[in-house]
Amino acid sequence: MSTRDEPLSDTRFDVSDVTADGAAWLASAGTYPRSTLALWEERPAAPVVLPCGTAFDVVSAPAIFGRRMLDRLWEEGPGSGPVAMLRARMLLFAAPGTAQRLPSLLRWEEIGRTAAIPPLLCHGIGDAVTVPAPLSAPKSAPASRWLVAPDTRHPWLPGPEILLWAAVRAARAAVRISIFPPADQDAKVYDVSRRR
Repeated sequence: MSTRDEPLSDTRFDVSDVTADGAAWLASAGTYPRSTLALWEERPAAPVVLPCGTAFDVVSAPAIFGRRMLDRLWEEGPGSGPVAMLRARMLLFAAPGTAQRLPSLLRWEEIGRTAAIPPLLCHGIGDAVTVPAPLSAPKSAPASRWLVAPDTRHPWLPGPEILLWAAVRAARAAVRISIFPPADQDAKVYDVSRRR
């Protein structure tokens, strides 16, 4: 790279890693984006701490429940924005303002519904999160890695309503609740739809 003002070169990343545009978007969240890009140029496998609330908010879920949410988003919904793993938590990058609104939506949804949604940590204005490095650590399963890496300067980010929908669907899939008693396996079933 010739100057520090240019984003990281696309040739330095493979498809499973953050692109140069994705790195520029992540760095834009910080106070000194050029410094962040310079750090990643020198140490592309270095995670950094970035503030939330301007470029993105982050919803942190336990890994298994977060995976269920991610499955719902991709199988039945609109997909997701960037998603990372950090230790045993899944970080879902969301639209700014999500951290402020989602907790109240979750409280409202859980009244009389299901308590199967584990505590989701919402990081917004005034919070900061550790962001995985743009490049994956070689030949290992790092404590932090990208599942859906940022690949553009303006990624689509889900809002609080979409993440609420995914959390409720994930909880309902994990705990099947029915108002009907379980079917008797020895009962005879008759087709009455053809009766006149």
